[in-house]
Amino acid sequence: QVTLVESGGGLVQSGGSLRLSCAASGRTASSYAMGWFRQAPGEEREFVASLSWSGGGGTYYADSVKGRFTISGDNAKNTVYLQMLSLKPEDTAVYYCAAARNRVLAVSRPAAGTTYDYWGQGTQVTVSS
Repeated sequence: QVTLVESGGGLVQSGGSLRLSCAASGRTASSYAMGWFRQAPGEEREFVASLSWSGGGGTYYADSVKGRFTISGDNAKNTVYLQMLSLKPEDTAVYYCAAARNRVLAVSRPAAGTTYDYWGQGTQVTVSS
């Protein structure tokens, strides 16, 4: 069992940056594959990025954020981060952190919400134009 708590959201102007944090408690975050998803009003939840701690820490990104967002983890702090640069109004959404017990599945299907077993409560990111 793991509890995830996101923080770092807020209001930022277009072109700005934010860093989201996801603090894991209960078990070490490195026991899981970690992912970030987001959901805009009226839209379905979509995959943003994922991190596999094993095998060198493979990362995966949605095409819409590739080159602008970076997912990383600090094992000592049991925290996963999402650094977001060059933010656009279309990045506005509630961002959720998620953890997957099955790290093999997380490598093969990192973008599927069903891959993940635990979810945080979300943090709001609003990008103004």
